Amino acid sequence: MNSGLPREVIHLSVPSDPACLSVVRAAVDRIARLAGFSEEEAGRIVLAVDEACTNVIRHQYEGRHDRRIDITAQSGEDERLEFVLRDYGPVRDPGLFRGRDLADVRPGGLGIHIIREVMDEVEYGPGPGGGMQLRLCKRFRPD
Repeated sequence: MNSGLPREVIHLSVPSDPACLSVVRAAVDRIARLAGFSEEEAGRIVLAVDEACTNVIRHQYEGRHDRRIDITAQSGEDERLEFVLRDYGPVRDPGLFRGRDLADVRPGGLGIHIIREVMDEVEYGPGPGGGMQLRLCKRFRPD
């Protein structure tokens, strides 16, 4: 895929206020479109990153709006677009991050399922110096 996204890393840092997620959604959409994803696929990537940020606010920051979420985006030589989300909450065991049972039909709790369905690679781990880091990758597919 011929990506129009520069190879440099794009950095975005936003407050953990849900009102700021519209900025994240707009930036992720533009980044995905510049990288060469279709409007539909870009929308799915936006949904996955938005769900991840929502989970950070809800679970890592327990709803607090005065914290920070750092996001980096990069399109690599290896034909993929990568987003890394970094929070500054407690370090948690990534093995505990599970969505609820899909048979349990009710609002909420599907963020992890959505993220895993949309993205090709999803990796949680401790962030450098504390907090957690989430790496989301989407491979380019030929048209």
